Amino acid sequence: MRRKLTLVVGALLGALTAGPLVVAPSTAAPAATRPSAAAPATFTHPGVLVGTAQLDLARGKVNSGAQPWKNAFDTMRTSKYASLSRTPKPRAVVECGSYSDPNYGCTDEREDALAAYTLSLAWYITRDSKYADKAIQIMDAWSVTIKDHTNSNAPLQTGWAGSSWPRAAEIIRYTYNDWPKDRIDRFAGMLRTVYLPKVINGSQSNGNWELSMMEAAVGISVFLEDPASYDKAIAKFRARVPAYIFLKSDGDLPKTAPGSGLDTRDKIIKYWQGQSAFVDGLTQETCRDFTHTGYGLSAISHIAETSRLQGQDLYPEVADRLRHALGFQATYELGTAPPSWLCGGSVKRGLGPVTEVGYNALHNRMRYEMTNTQKLTERQRPAGSNNLFVGWETLTHAENPS
Repeated sequence: MRRKLTLVVGALLGALTAGPLVVAPSTAAPAATRPSAAAPATFTHPGVLVGTAQLDLARGKVNSGAQPWKNAFDTMRTSKYASLSRTPKPRAVVECGSYSDPNYGCTDEREDALAAYTLSLAWYITRDSKYADKAIQIMDAWSVTIKDHTNSNAPLQTGWAGSSWPRAAEIIRYTYNDWPKDRIDRFAGMLRTVYLPKVINGSQSNGNWELSMMEAAVGISVFLEDPASYDKAIAKFRARVPAYIFLKSDGDLPKTAPGSGLDTRDKIIKYWQGQSAFVDGLTQETCRDFTHTGYGLSAISHIAETSRLQGQDLYPEVADRLRHALGFQATYELGTAPPSWLCGGSVKRGLGPVTEVGYNALHNRMRYEMTNTQKLTERQRPAGSNNLFVGWETLTHAENPS
């Protein structure tokens, strides 16, 4: 098992604004200088969303009965995703239309991928080989079967399932000795030929699509030790985050992603769900609903966490946007009535279990004050799964400095 120390960003001072401030028209600020997009010379394993030190801390907390980790683990272990009687349901072609209609293998694939990840976590914490063997059974069943994803939701479906598979595979490959090399190679071939081509070029759909697709691409690139794909995915991530979360320093209009075709004010406002007043932390999908917004914010946190584990910490680059976005959405998720200028005075709540990773990084490591995000995160513990690509983040990331 290869490990390397990752540098922890020193404490940075910052605070959330007390409330949203509507931005008057102004000249857009110049883009900040960004660090070079370079894959690590040596990839760290396991290193997709969770690393060895994080896993060890979670294991120690659970085994000592400490909360909230013990409750989080018990919730995970009793979920359907940790079942040792699970029968995988692979398909050669997974066909997913808009909102998974038609649904030919979409739910089965996502849930099998989440199960493989869940079982890998259960293996690491309990050291019970039955969990690792079941995770391998699921990954082997899919790697020998699947050939393609089709229909309109294929890129998003591939991104969701493709985010969970490498998390599971990283833990099993680098902490368990009984996954045969030929099956590891076959699984890697599946990721390289079936998943990576569907996600690596991104999407000009709603921002959560491209962010989820880049999460999958980054995780797959780590597992494959593919620096070119890693760099390409990180570059797209860096371009998409400023186009997904608004900061008042952006000017009177949000930034746009390269190739978006959003070249007029009217097009931008339409893309932002008709919202024309822009404030710190507003996202491109806030006025669509908080559920899809949660997908985007979760993927941002996951990519930043993986990059940190790989020695290229992107949290400082996205910190202001992410902390404001989490705080802004948390304010209304907690029940504050939206003002009339925001989404016509009505928001669709349902952010989901998506705050733990970003909150831990920004508040516990970087020392930002995040009052509303903290309140929401603690209220939702133990964070479960969204049944798509998020799972068990209180267990893996709550109060975890590693």
